[in-house]
Amino acid sequence: MHVTVLGLGRMGAAMAARLADRDHTVTTWTRSGRTLPGLASAPTAAEAVAGADLVLLCLYDAAACRSVLDSLSGAVPHDAVVVNTATVGPDEAAELAAALGPAYLHAPVMGSTPAVAAGGLTLLAGAPSLAGPAAGVLADLGDVVPCGSPARAAAAKLVANGVLAGALLTLRDSRTRARELGLDAALTWDVLERTSVGGLVRAKRQRLDAGDLAGADFTAGALAKDVRLLAGHAPSAAGLLAETERVQLAPEDDISGLVAPRHGLTLAPGVTAPPEVLEPLLAYVAGHATGEASYHRAAFLPTAHVEGLRDGAFVSWTLDEFCALFTGKPADDEAERWRRIEHLSTSGSTGTAVLTLQHGADSFTDVFVLLRVDGAWRIANKAYHRRSG
Repeated sequence: MHVTVLGLGRMGAAMAARLADRDHTVTTWTRSGRTLPGLASAPTAAEAVAGADLVLLCLYDAAACRSVLDSLSGAVPHDAVVVNTATVGPDEAAELAAALGPAYLHAPVMGSTPAVAAGGLTLLAGAPSLAGPAAGVLADLGDVVPCGSPARAAAAKLVANGVLAGALLTLRDSRTRARELGLDAALTWDVLERTSVGGLVRAKRQRLDAGDLAGADFTAGALAKDVRLLAGHAPSAAGLLAETERVQLAPEDDISGLVAPRHGLTLAPGVTAPPEVLEPLLAYVAGHATGEASYHRAAFLPTAHVEGLRDGAFVSWTLDEFCALFTGKPADDEAERWRRIEHLSTSGSTGTAVLTLQHGADSFTDVFVLLRVDGAWRIANKAYHRRSG
């Protein structure tokens, strides 16, 4: 078949490569101009679809789908099938189907890039049955589950990704309980591999052991988008959304960060803040996690002081004195440490924040005064209390 793949993110690139390996003729296009070695590309989406038997949309959301489809007005061959793998809301899937008519097949996928390479995706096809040119192409990507309509296929995908988010949070909570019971990480994962969520542990264990969130198989930003969609259509998912948003992850981080968040940082229930207010606190936590004082210099104003009791005596450090405590290396037990933002509020250009830091046997309560200076939030001063044992 002649397949045009529109969108070359992680999944689009993987699907284009898989279909080329299965002897389909593949033409690609992406808004970023990215190309794949060995595969034909076109300068515009309209040129890419010329002569296609099947057009595969591998885009981020419904807005991207509408934008690309609008640019294709009249360009898609009349006998071609448009297969949309994007995760969108049921109403959005129905709207796209109404716009394109019988040529449109909504088929969001379950699985990440390793599953694409193995032909092991699950495709939730928005049709009662599948025949014609789309059938063979989708079979080369994985198993097809007929869902009856585009809206039902979109809804099924949201339910599936809700299960994924819930399973990741279950692993996070189980890891916390194991730590409270004195179990080390290796034994914890060994045990959890043998539970009902064992497949997910096995898939993510290498990342979890290494604390590696880079080069995501499935990004935290994409899963968060999907959970927001789910909560928007299923009110009972509001709690799931709140729990996923408590974990502070970069959008490009792997979803394993929901189990073991970057630098062990979460938000207490009910705590919210714009990203710019969180920024100095994230830098502060990064300084503790990495041992790099440069993060603290980015977090604090140069005039800041850090005050508290150390070995029973009052100390008041300048920023330079505080930074001198850091060696440039993470603590040996960093993988077991965690931090939580308990409180965060602002009023005008001022704010306050309270963090709990569990560092080995020591627990710290840090209280911050925040100021917005020259348009950016910084920590003006910090006071802390330390509890040992």
